[in-house]
Amino acid sequence: MEEKNYDFRAIGPYEGQDFEDAMERLRNYPQLINNFTDIISRHSRVVNKWKSFHSKNQLERSMTQVHSVDDFQKMITSDIFLNMIESSSIDQLTFDGIEQLENRPYIYISSHRDIVLDTALLDLALYRSGRELCEMIIGDNLIANQFVEDMFRVNGGVITHRSLSSTSELREETIKMSHYVRHCVMDKKRSMWVAQKSGRSKDGIDNTNPAIIKMLYLACREQKIDFKTFLETTPIVPVAISYQYDPCDVTKSQSQIRKLKAEGCYNVYKKKKYEDIIDLVKGMRCWKGNIHIQVGTPLDPEKISDPREAAHECDRQIHRNFKLWDTNYYCWDRLHESRKFEKYYDDLNTKAFDKKYRGLNPQVVHNVYLQYANPVQSMLDEMNEENS
Repeated sequence: MEEKNYDFRAIGPYEGQDFEDAMERLRNYPQLINNFTDIISRHSRVVNKWKSFHSKNQLERSMTQVHSVDDFQKMITSDIFLNMIESSSIDQLTFDGIEQLENRPYIYISSHRDIVLDTALLDLALYRSGRELCEMIIGDNLIANQFVEDMFRVNGGVITHRSLSSTSELREETIKMSHYVRHCVMDKKRSMWVAQKSGRSKDGIDNTNPAIIKMLYLACREQKIDFKTFLETTPIVPVAISYQYDPCDVTKSQSQIRKLKAEGCYNVYKKKKYEDIIDLVKGMRCWKGNIHIQVGTPLDPEKISDPREAAHECDRQIHRNFKLWDTNYYCWDRLHESRKFEKYYDDLNTKAFDKKYRGLNPQVVHNVYLQYANPVQSMLDEMNEENS
């Protein structure tokens, strides 16, 4: 398919010589091994040293054998990076639904709770299922330096510039990204991961912004391709990713409160310096308990006629497919002064759970409980809508 003369080199994953140059920079980065193991491991210093020794040998070998994004995602991210995260901070990772899909590229639209793990763990599930891996759209707010940019782009990262101020620049960036996504799926035969809205959910409400679907469709609309054909040629699959424990639940709550206060004073909320990077590290390193990835079914081109209907169907599937943990049920009951779901958290140490948030601002604590409770409410709302 012929694209509109867009130069994707500045935003897409590295290819060819750009990839080799980035790998050379990474191999020469003096703190790569230490940063790598320190970020991920939660163990004692002795265990960290042992793990660092073994991962260093494996990483050094693999870094010389990697020559493409696909190699990096499989040999470095999945076989080393995510394997360490899974063994040190995840109790059990499960996934379902992938086997129902055809072996072809898709656009995966998922709930968004963690800065990097949502897409990385979906890739791991696809990898273990023998399916095509994803490129992923990330915001330029995460690109703190050349090292971070290299790590993202050798790993399939596609950079979208969110800090543009002019309306015309933002529109051009949106059009360019839409063309890139279509180029990725149609020409490169690679899947693409997109969050269902800009930024992580900080209130536990997993609703899809129709603007995301409009962005994906924009390249087709420019070419007078109808929405039905768009869904047929670049199929969209909703994905529900649920964490039993969110390592960033408190910082998300604090951020949400600051944002609401700023809006109440008619100010523009500005994140603290390195706020996203700190949460990125915390999300990878800290305990997450169980994680489940439920891959849905492709949106039906015969039943969906526009971006708003597409967003609604993404919501329906994500809300109904979201794996609810004991933490979700407990927080819903606690906020509603109920025992409705008591049987689902019999084994949860509720006193220990509550103790984690003792001494925090009551509004922060309330928002933390909402983060866990709202997926239950979304499920109940979907059930009520189905029955009405």
